[in-house]
Amino acid sequence: METTGQALGGETAALMTAIPDSDNSEDCEPSEAMNMVHPDNPENSEITALQEDRSVEWAYEKSPDSPANMELESSPKDVSEDADASPEASGDATAGLSQAEHFDVPFPAEYEKFWKVVEENPQDFTGWTYLLQYVEQENHLVASRKAFDAFFARYPYCYGYWKKYADLEKRHGNIKRAEEAYRQGLQEIPLSVDLWIHYINFLKESLDPSEPETESQLRSAYEHAVLAAGTDFRSDRLWEAYINWETELGNLREVTAVYDRLLGIPTQLYSHHFQRFREHIQNNLPKQFLSVDEFVKLRRELASVNGHGGEDASLEDDIPPGIEDITDPAKLITEIENMRHRVIESRQEVFNHNEHEVSKRWTFEEGIKRPYFHVKPLEKAQLNNWKEYLDFEIENGTPERVAVLFERCLVACALYEEFWVKYAKYLENHSIEGVRHVYMKACTVHLPKKPTVHLLWSAFEEQQGNIEEARGILKTFEETVPGLAMVRLRRVSLERRHGNLEEAESLLREAIKNGKTASVSSFYSIKLARLLFKVQKSLQRAREVLLEAIERDESPKLYLNLLEIEFSGDLKLNEEHILSCFDRAVNSSLPVETRISFSQRKVEFLEDFGFDVTRLMTAYDEHQSLLKKHDSLKRKAENGAQEPEEKKQRAEDTTVETGQMMGGDMQANQSAYNYSSWYQYNYQNPWSYGQYYPPPPT
Repeated sequence: METTGQALGGETAALMTAIPDSDNSEDCEPSEAMNMVHPDNPENSEITALQEDRSVEWAYEKSPDSPANMELESSPKDVSEDADASPEASGDATAGLSQAEHFDVPFPAEYEKFWKVVEENPQDFTGWTYLLQYVEQENHLVASRKAFDAFFARYPYCYGYWKKYADLEKRHGNIKRAEEAYRQGLQEIPLSVDLWIHYINFLKESLDPSEPETESQLRSAYEHAVLAAGTDFRSDRLWEAYINWETELGNLREVTAVYDRLLGIPTQLYSHHFQRFREHIQNNLPKQFLSVDEFVKLRRELASVNGHGGEDASLEDDIPPGIEDITDPAKLITEIENMRHRVIESRQEVFNHNEHEVSKRWTFEEGIKRPYFHVKPLEKAQLNNWKEYLDFEIENGTPERVAVLFERCLVACALYEEFWVKYAKYLENHSIEGVRHVYMKACTVHLPKKPTVHLLWSAFEEQQGNIEEARGILKTFEETVPGLAMVRLRRVSLERRHGNLEEAESLLREAIKNGKTASVSSFYSIKLARLLFKVQKSLQRAREVLLEAIERDESPKLYLNLLEIEFSGDLKLNEEHILSCFDRAVNSSLPVETRISFSQRKVEFLEDFGFDVTRLMTAYDEHQSLLKKHDSLKRKAENGAQEPEEKKQRAEDTTVETGQMMGGDMQANQSAYNYSSWYQYNYQNPWSYGQYYPPPPT
């Protein structure tokens, strides 16, 4: 039988942090590898292909083998007559809730108080714990369902609460509903060893042991469990529970088969498992613990080596029932011991390889102190450990190992955007559905208010040709977190790329109208003007947008952008508009230093491109007048009549900003026009867009 995955493991349990107890209301147990991986797959196999044989699909589609799709024949059949008496206590998975919701069932007295806290702030994890504790205490079924369902929509990795939910349904006699709660939890966190063990114990209590199919149903549950969670580094208890159950039933061949899978999977107690396997072999006869095929193969190998069967012994005879053909007791014992030795020796090589793989990764594993989900921030050392571990695995491991490690990482680091992005980028060369699944889970569950991952998801869908999906992602996020310029501009650029120029313009005009400050509206006005001028080739409309913006906000950036588009056309035809722009800036309420910059640039323009010397002389005189005014202000400041500090700082910032924007032309003209050599102009200066992007919400 094939082994189920090569994860990471080690022998020393004391070196690793234990998974928290299921009753701890604040700790959430990890789902380290949402997608199971087989070690025998080729290294260059597609990650999509290896998902076909596993219980969890990349996307939200549920495979026939997934926990949520286990056949209902595994459902407990014994539901008490008392439970069937009322809809609320029915075994039906939905009848209780639907009936209760049709009637105006009064909620507990203080329910609304606790509910309002989490409704106003869904990120308040402590508020959720108080709410769930309250509904459990009140034992109110409908209120509990509402609270648990809302909680799991935001925190699906908290396995302990899935157990509490199932227990609540069970207390009310809703056996099928309790099983459904377990299944939903296992669908969300299929690597939760504790939840699998609780679920199987639930089945043992609920199934009728006298029914002939009960054994196969429990075995099916164990198989689902080890397929889903068997590669977890701390899955030892699950494997041991499976082995002990088969041992109690006397199914020694099945025990050997389970060990054959387990010995190839690095787990925390891998050496202990090998020791127990040796004991299993030593304490039983080969014909009892070996499959028929392996038993016959070993008999033939030993017969050919020892020759006890004689030359006339036919190796093609029917499968022998045992080793009764050896009549000599000494030879019989030797035969048994030789077979045991061969069995252990054949597994020793697998064990040695497993140990070698562990040694290469043990330092990283030792650095994982919190493998489960929690809302509390991780220490920087642990984050760095995950980053280094992932980089190591990407460089040295197989795609299967990398995928498993990413899934483990994203449980502990579910609230860290960078790891989701790193995973999605890695999967781009392996699985399109995998990328989509990662983005969807990050954006819809764990990071609903993080902009970067939403922008990347939208860009990914656009690359795949799903324009409506990309558009919807951005629109939905902007409704959730309004006011982010980076999101609005991405929506504009998406529409522009696909020829929807009217929609792009409409989005920018809406942003201008709804700008919370004049500077924000000016920012979008500049963007709109550039769209109209560069894309729609309408200088007139672009000019109108900027002039309207200047009426609201006399920002140097607006004047500079207006000059830029005017300079981009025919200078002779645009001379009047250019001079008008200069005059607006010079005669505005801008600080005198900024006005001097525009005045100087006006003189240079007339010197280089003007057709009227009178205008040039007039501009020169006006410029000298501004310089004298500036000198007068400087002398007053030196004599103690300084400007208020706030106004002075604003003027200095504006001067620096405008000066940086005016660098290019002046460098070429300083020797010819030494009006004020410290003022410069530069058309190519990048805009300080960063100030319009508020930090992403946490």
